[in-house]
Amino acid sequence: MIHIYTEIERGQRWLDRHRGQKPIFACVLGFTATGLIPGISAAGATPRDRQFTCLADAEFLYNGPQPSPQYPLPPLEAGASPVLISRAAVEALEIPLYLFNAGLSLPPPVPAIDLGGTAAKCLISGNALEVETVKHLMEQGLIWGAKLAAETNGSYLILGECVVGGTTTALGVLMGLGIAAAGKVNSSHPTCNHAQKLAAVTAGLKNAGWEIGRKNNTPLDLVAAVGDPMQIATAAMAIAASRNCGVLLAGGTQMLAVYALMQALAAEYELLWSPEQVAVGTTRWVAEDPTGDTVGLASDIGGVPLLAAQLSFASSRYPQLQAYDRGYVKEGVGAGACAIASGLAMNWTPTQLLQAVEALASRCEMTD
Repeated sequence: MIHIYTEIERGQRWLDRHRGQKPIFACVLGFTATGLIPGISAAGATPRDRQFTCLADAEFLYNGPQPSPQYPLPPLEAGASPVLISRAAVEALEIPLYLFNAGLSLPPPVPAIDLGGTAAKCLISGNALEVETVKHLMEQGLIWGAKLAAETNGSYLILGECVVGGTTTALGVLMGLGIAAAGKVNSSHPTCNHAQKLAAVTAGLKNAGWEIGRKNNTPLDLVAAVGDPMQIATAAMAIAASRNCGVLLAGGTQMLAVYALMQALAAEYELLWSPEQVAVGTTRWVAEDPTGDTVGLASDIGGVPLLAAQLSFASSRYPQLQAYDRGYVKEGVGAGACAIASGLAMNWTPTQLLQAVEALASRCEMTD
C-alpha cells in the first residue's frame, strides 16, 4: 500500500513507529479567489461550482452520503471528489475527525472549529490576506496543534486540507521562499497547467513587490501576499503537534509548500519543532504524475519523507473512479494520507481500499 519516495530511512522509521495505530484527522478548510480563475482548477467544472467545492467536500467528509445534502458534491470535468477515499477510510477505521475553518467565504454546513481567518483574495493581487489575519492564524494554529497532539494518545495526527486553487497558492509560497518549483507542482488537471499557474504567481509576486531574501520580508508577509489561509494555520498546527506526536501532512504540492513554510517559520521565529516526526502523505497519482515533479520538489525542499498510497482505480466498475488513473483529480481532502492510514492500521491492500470506496460510491447512487 505505501511507498517511500524521498528520505527513505526517515520515512521507514516514521512508518514503523505508527504501524498498527489509528490516527486522528484534522481537515483545514479554506478559500482563495485564485480558484475562480477560469481553467485554473478541475475541482469543479466551472468557477461557480468551485465556490462550493470545499463546502460540499466538508459536508460529505463529516456526514457521508445523505439524501438531501445542503451542498451536493459538484460536477467535475471528469472523475469524482477525492473525499470518497477519505470518507471510506474514516468510516472503516472510525477515525476521529476535526474540521477547521481557516477562512471560508460562506459558513460551513457542518460543525467546524472557527480559527477566525478570512477567505483569501486572488493571489494575482499580491495582497491575498491581511498580515494581521495571517499572524492570528499562526497563533491559533500553534494552540490547536498542541491540543490535537494531546488527543492522539501516542498515535499520530493527519493534517489535511480542502482549498480549491491551492496548488497555485502553493506555487506562490514555494517560489517566494526561493524554491525552484515552477514546472514541478501538480494540479487536478490530467496535464498540469504550469504556464497558467506560473503567470498568476509571477504577477502576484510582482504586484506584492516581493524580493526573495530581502531582509524585512517574513514568511507571514509571503503568505499575506500570495498564499491562502489553510497554509499558515496548517503549518503552525504541524509545528506545535510535532513536539508531541507524529504528523502526516495530507497532500502533494500543497503540503510540500506547508512543509517549506514550516521550515521558514521555525527559522524566522525560533519555533521549536521535531522534523523527524513529520512526513508528507499523498497518492501515487500525485507522486508519479508525469506532468509534474513531486519527488524532485520534495528533494529540493529537503528533509521531508514523501510517502504515497499505491492506489489504482483502473479496474473500478465506476468510470468516475477510473478517471483517477487517467490523471484527473489525483488527491485532496486528505485522501492519500487516509489511504496510508488504512494500510498502517488495518494492513489494507489497494484492492481492499478500492472495494471500500466503491461500496461508498454505491450509496451515493453513482451511475455505473
